Amino acid sequence: MLAYIFRRLLLIIPTLLGILVVNFIIIQAAPGGPVEQMIAKLEGFDAAAGGATGRISGGGSEVSSSASANYRGAQGLDPELILEIEKMYGFDKPAIERFWIMLKNYAHFDFGNSFFRDAKVTDLILEKMPVSISLGLWSTLLMYMISIPLGISKAVRHGSAFDVWTSSAIILGYAIPAFLFAILLVVVFAGGSYLSWFPLRGLTSNNFEELSLLGKLGDYFWHLALPVTALVIGNFATLTLLTKNSFLDEINKQYVTTARAKGLPENKVLYGHVFRNAMLIIIAGFPAAFIGMFFTGSLLIEVIFSLDGLGLLSFEAAINRDYPVVFGTLFLFTLLGLLVKLIGDITYTLVDPRIDFSSRGN
Repeated sequence: MLAYIFRRLLLIIPTLLGILVVNFIIIQAAPGGPVEQMIAKLEGFDAAAGGATGRISGGGSEVSSSASANYRGAQGLDPELILEIEKMYGFDKPAIERFWIMLKNYAHFDFGNSFFRDAKVTDLILEKMPVSISLGLWSTLLMYMISIPLGISKAVRHGSAFDVWTSSAIILGYAIPAFLFAILLVVVFAGGSYLSWFPLRGLTSNNFEELSLLGKLGDYFWHLALPVTALVIGNFATLTLLTKNSFLDEINKQYVTTARAKGLPENKVLYGHVFRNAMLIIIAGFPAAFIGMFFTGSLLIEVIFSLDGLGLLSFEAAINRDYPVVFGTLFLFTLLGLLVKLIGDITYTLVDPRIDFSSRGN
């Protein structure tokens, strides 16, 4: 097992490198980069909307009238000014050199400074992390606490009235996106049109520091109630059905029939034999579910409830072509995703010791 973990950790390096290379090439080819953004501001246009698009100069080492020709919308600007803008954003160097510098910095988790926020990328990530951790952690835990018992109950009572009615609720939850539930919750419970039971914005109240410990906990979960509810309602359906189908598949196998024939209690059969095998597929989907909920799944929820987290930070960075933030968050998301996937494999062996990853070739 230790040899397998070591191999997987080594594989993280080329995987990260490949993802960074592909995204670096794509982003360099996309119009409306930071240089174009600055030129657009000088000219009074919106580069992101196409007002100032063009290719990024690879060198930019000589001062000539052709400097302005490298960027659409830069005609008439002083070439010296354009070269200063390129130097400010690091685009006075060839793309390969910029990528190599980025890799060396990322080796010791130096993500550089944001182009447009006047702050280090690491500081921005740390600042937004509590919001994303709060949404991702509590939503994932609550989703699993609801979906697994519900899925087991549906499998045990397959075809009953309980199974039919809960399936109707699950189909409703699957059909309606989380952000629509979020809007409904705001309208009904957050002062939209009816009740004002919950706050609409932020993770804590303005007087949070003045509250007692219990008061802080209550205020924290009071603010999280609606966004977490929206995320859980919008995402629990798939996991519930996966749990049900996995348990149904195991319940119909021969070893369950044999265990029942031996006179074992139903709970012993269900949780002593079926549970371990059925949970393997649930664990397999945990890394993707966790990372998706943790970072990307909460973007619209963050916008609706005015929660400034990593999802919103990444989206705004992509729109504004804030490359250090884009690549810094991409590196972090990818690294955490690979590590969580490894943790999922390790959890396999805890649930079912018969699985031996050390015998695998990769």
